[in-house]
This record gives sequence, structure tokens and C-alpha cells, in this order.
Amino acid sequence: MELFIPDYVENILYRLEKFGYEAFIVGGSVRDLILGKEPADFDITTNAKPEEIEEIFKEYKTILVGKEYGTVVVVQDEGNIEVTTYRLEAEYLDGRKPSKVYFSDEIEEDLSRRDFTINAMAYNKSKGLIDLFSGQKDLENKLIKTVGNPIERFEEDHLRILRAIRFATQLGFYIEEETKNSCTQMGYLLKKISAERIREELFKILLSDRPSYGIRLMEDLDILEIIIPELKETVGFDQKNPHHEKDVFEHILCVVDHTPPVLEIRLAALFHDIGKPHTLTIDEEGIGHFYGHDKLGVKMSRDILKRLRCPNEMIDDVANLIKEHMTHHADLKDKGLKRLISRVGKDKIFNLIELQKADKRCSNRNADIGFLFERERQIQRILDRNEPYEKKQLEISGYDIINLGYKEGKIVGEILEYLMERVIDEPNLNHRDILIDMVLKKFTNKAK
Repeated sequence: MELFIPDYVENILYRLEKFGYEAFIVGGSVRDLILGKEPADFDITTNAKPEEIEEIFKEYKTILVGKEYGTVVVVQDEGNIEVTTYRLEAEYLDGRKPSKVYFSDEIEEDLSRRDFTINAMAYNKSKGLIDLFSGQKDLENKLIKTVGNPIERFEEDHLRILRAIRFATQLGFYIEEETKNSCTQMGYLLKKISAERIREELFKILLSDRPSYGIRLMEDLDILEIIIPELKETVGFDQKNPHHEKDVFEHILCVVDHTPPVLEIRLAALFHDIGKPHTLTIDEEGIGHFYGHDKLGVKMSRDILKRLRCPNEMIDDVANLIKEHMTHHADLKDKGLKRLISRVGKDKIFNLIELQKADKRCSNRNADIGFLFERERQIQRILDRNEPYEKKQLEISGYDIINLGYKEGKIVGEILEYLMERVIDEPNLNHRDILIDMVLKKFTNKAK
């Protein structure tokens, strides 16, 4: 087998070998090349020690990531390469990192410490593929399988349980039976993992081609209640409504799959109906309704994302999409659409439409989403015509109003609100002289 290695990566291998050391690309880059994918990055492993790596690449900019872990980053224009010394690891004491690292002279020892067989292969052009744990065969069989005993691997690093699900989701693979059973058996260990590490894996699952596969795997392996317990309540929850063919959980999975791979949209899709199990009411005809589930969904999503240590801006964006996701039921004309754009934001409005398309599409097989495509076109026309929809687009400011003799404070806000309402209805009023005249006529008695 011969794999294509870019010149800037081959250059690192060549220099290490030139100085008498072994060097291989390793891990995910080998896996991706075998699968015919372009690796996101390349990692190199070698029997050269960190100080020897630094000496070999003294003409380059290098970054010592951590001498105790043996990793040196070699900086190049085409991309940074992590070069790591072969190593063995002592006992893991915190379910995350080994208590000590020992450098090794054997590639075999280095590969034996890795998580999954498909990530435990090494390659260079002179020696070809080193595959001690049948990783290539597992790639062919589409299997995620630990290197050695899965219980031991998961006890070493608890996050590997969620990583197994993430790799299965990204690659469309199955988790090997013993590894799968161990995920369920050891799933409780994920409670000890930091929110930041959980978040990173969850987001990668959500941005995969079919995120529902990973979310369903979490549910099947009894991990969902640990990662997002609020979602567990949606599983099997009958909506008792003829407009919804799926239970809440299946509907959510469908919506997530049908949204574009934009993290805020996928998160909003995941949480948009999370409040439904708490808001069900049944009318006299036995039909289920979920009044206020959008408002409750906003609160629940904020709590979940805060727990996952997400940035405030992301939390606000997701909450706003959830808050507005039910507006597809309203018959909005230009005036209503301008208000919607103002609430959601010009940069986020089409994210909302994508969420609504998926939500409607996944409600029932006969759902018509043509009106949402028309709404999309209406919004684009409003933006193209540069019609005002928020106060900062008015041809008059708060300072202008104060200069007209009005006292700084509440009255200024009232005036701007009045002008905005008028201009939304009649965009041709948005001229400075006209706006000033409107202020003086309407608010004459409120000036100083």
C-alpha cells in the first residue's frame, strides 16, 4: 500500500530519517488517507527525543507543547506538524491523562497505547503500513474497536466512550460489540469529565453528516441521560397531534439531520422542542397542544449550554432561534417580516428560515414548505431594497432628537420607536427632514 503524503509533511519525515531516526505519520491522518479522505492535519511519531527534534529543526520555528509528553510542533507555511516521541504511559489517575509518560524506542509500544484500532496505524514510504491491531480490516468492516481491552481503555480516558460514538457518527461505522457493551457499562465515568471536553465531542457529532446517528447511539448506550438528560424525556413522547407523525425525539432527530451543518442551527434544532414534554395539554377532542413550549425551550437550552460552558454569544443566538421558530405559523407581510429581521438579526434571519424548513418538513410526510421559500425570497427583497427594519437605520439619531430640545432619557426612546413604526410601514418616510418634521408635529408638547 502506498499513501500520498504532501511534500511539507514528507519533508519532516525525510529530515528525521536523514539524522538517523525513524519517523511515521500516525493516527487519524493514516486512517483518513486509507479511506480516501483528505486529513485535517498530520501527526508524526518518531524515536527522536524532544531535544533532538528541536535540534533537527533548529532552522524552523518550533513550539514545545510539553516536554514531558514529548511533543514538538514544527511550524511551516503549509501547516503545523506535531512531532511526538514514541511513548508509553503509566497509570491514568484522573480518567484523562497518564500520571507519567515514558519515552520508547519502539513504534510498536507507541501504537499499543492508542484508543481505537483505526487510529493505531503508522505509515512511511520506506516501511509501508504498520498495522499491529488490524485497523485496516476494521476500516474495511466499518468497525470502531478499542486497542485491547475496552474496559481498560475507557478507564484510562473516560472521554473515549464518547469518542467511540463520535467516530462512528462521522465515519458511518458500527461500534464493535464488546466495545459497545463496555460503553454502556462504563458510561457513568463520563460524569467525571469536564464540560468543555464533553462539549467538544458533542459539537463534532452535531456537525457530522448524520448527527441523528450519534444522538441515537447515545440513547441506545444509556449515555444520553448523562450528556443531555433533558433530551431523554422526549424519547417516545407521543405528541397526540395529527400534524405530527413522529414522537418528539424522532422529530428532533429528523430536524437536526435536515438543517445545514451550522453549529447554532444544529443546536437550535436539537433543543427547539425540548420543552414539549412539560407543556402538553389535551383538548376536548383529544388533540395535543404545546402552548409555551418555545419559551420553555429557550430557558432549557440556555441552562444546557451554560452547563456545557458555551460562549454567551452562542447561547444568545441559539436561544433566539428557538424563541422565534414558531413564527412560521404566522402570516407575515413585509411589516411583520421587518420586525422579525430586527429581532433575529440580518446575519441570522436565514438560519431561522433553515430551522423552520426542517421543522415543518419533519412534522409529517405531506408538509408543504413552499411558503417558507417564498418568505425567504420576501426577506431577501427587503434586504436588497435596504428598507429600514431597525432604529440604527433611521436617518435621524437620538442625538438629533436631543438637539431638537428634547430631554435625554425615556422620551428619546419613545420618539425613535414611533418613527421606526412609521418607517416600517412607509419606507419612503426615512429622510432626515421628514423625520424631524414628524417629531416636531407629534411631540411638540414634550420638548424642554
